[in-house]
Amino acid sequence: MNQTSIELQYAQHIETLQHRAREALGREAIDGLIIHSGQLHYQFLDDNPYPFKVSPQFKAWLPVVDNPNSWLIVDGVNKPKLIFYLPVDFWHKVPKVPDAFWTDFFDITYLKKANMVEKHLPYDLSKYAYLGEHVEVAKALGISLVNPDRVMHYMHYHRAFKTDYELNCMREANKIAVRSHKAAERAFLSGKSEFEINQAYLSAAVQSEEQMPYGNIVALNENASILHYMVLDKTAPEIHRSFLIDAGASYSGYAADITRTYCAENNQFNALIVAVDSLTQQLVGKLIPGIEYVDIHKQAFVGIANILHDFKLINLSPEGILDKGIVGTFFPHGVGHMLGLQVHDVAGHVANDRGTPKPAPTEHPFLRCTRTVEARQVFTIEPGVYFIDSLLAELKSTENSKYINWDVVDEFRPYGGVRIEDNVIVHAEKNENMSRDNW
Repeated sequence: MNQTSIELQYAQHIETLQHRAREALGREAIDGLIIHSGQLHYQFLDDNPYPFKVSPQFKAWLPVVDNPNSWLIVDGVNKPKLIFYLPVDFWHKVPKVPDAFWTDFFDITYLKKANMVEKHLPYDLSKYAYLGEHVEVAKALGISLVNPDRVMHYMHYHRAFKTDYELNCMREANKIAVRSHKAAERAFLSGKSEFEINQAYLSAAVQSEEQMPYGNIVALNENASILHYMVLDKTAPEIHRSFLIDAGASYSGYAADITRTYCAENNQFNALIVAVDSLTQQLVGKLIPGIEYVDIHKQAFVGIANILHDFKLINLSPEGILDKGIVGTFFPHGVGHMLGLQVHDVAGHVANDRGTPKPAPTEHPFLRCTRTVEARQVFTIEPGVYFIDSLLAELKSTENSKYINWDVVDEFRPYGGVRIEDNVIVHAEKNENMSRDNW
């Protein structure tokens, strides 16, 4: 995409955000928003900070993701004001004066000292709201309205509808992630350790661990049964049986989130990977405007029940497996979530822009999204089949144990589990699978 197209898309993006700001401000009857990029958090009894993570409310407006102590003043009408932190500092690298295409859309003021921001803020702060995590900073500045619910609900709900600029950022994030996944696969096939595979991934992404949108899950063999495994063993196992990697990438503040699973041999576990991969693609095809995301999850349960039956893991029909409530042992998480500025993007459990709760069904408590699917939304689809010792032990202690082929289960245990995850844009008349399109 050429620079002119990017600038046009970004102009439309800012116009959309300005409209949302006007609507949100009208609900609260206030004059403007003061959006904080955030500030460094320091380790206890130390002068070293944790890696900085910019506020998603801030990076929604501009691709500045690495500069704390910066501020935006927005009223939905006038050109937003950016207070850009540019200190005099011989200890650390000072950011460059911004000159990218997006700077034309802001009135930019430079801040030399973080504690001197007050003189750049509006004189009367009584009609402004602070958006950010540092409540104590807002209070010190004399801002009494902090993260007002009606503003936050509106902005979070509508953040699910991506602008063209945002969709292109997410496509770029997927391109980086796919390239890196291929590098990780090569490292697995060459017998590397989890740590070495992760290094190969980061090198291909040209991003540090801190720049990743979340901690990479790089799991060999039975470690793939741990849903959020992040140990990164430095010693390669004697035998490489299986490999599950759940890892993304960032681009201008937007996230990719892709999972793949591999097997070192063409055996039954490899066949299980193929079956889960096929289910993922089937579910992606069902993401159409108007469907409830909960229904996608329920269809995933049906699909997993069929897989458990087909692989002779359970001596019941798929209907019987569902009726007995056994699927959750092998597929204990939700089928996916919304994706955008955050990996698990906000407002997944609300019915409208006033924040009316729309909780997950009691029988599916870990589902991260219950929204009605609409065009311009982005979702992950990530079914899985796992052999988790604690859940299997619990199942074995119930009367449903008699339906389980425990010998088959034990054959699969050393492989951990399977998860296949794609990132999908829903359009009015089609789906766009960013992960597959870039593979």
